[in-house]
Amino acid sequence: MTEPDETSRKAEKQTRLKIEQYITLAEKLSLYLEPIPFSGIDEESLVRLRFTDSQYPGFSTPIDKIITRMEQEGIKITFGTHPGSGNVYVLPYLSNDIENDSISPRHLKLSVDMDEVLKSLILANKASQKVP
Repeated sequence: MTEPDETSRKAEKQTRLKIEQYITLAEKLSLYLEPIPFSGIDEESLVRLRFTDSQYPGFSTPIDKIITRMEQEGIKITFGTHPGSGNVYVLPYLSNDIENDSISPRHLKLSVDMDEVLKSLILANKASQKVP
């Protein structure tokens, strides 16, 4: 086996482990029976989400309405149709509408007093979005 093949295998294994860890964090959070306090939306993300709303009006629930619901209801973490894929969504607690009411964990604002598992999920999601 050549060195590039070995390096590639190690990188694949590391990526697979990161996805498994991310899914494990999301599974823990998805089992919470109470709403998770909403810490807000990261400012940079909010600008992008509002821009997307303006470009595609009516495509999904406007982000400001989602924020209002999250402030009132709290949030929950849920998976898409195939949990093993790593598709994780943040929804207002009383919603099950992944298509229209969801945001990605990376859009949440980090706060000092937030749930540590949620904080780890947000950081893992942000790290997975960085392009080397």
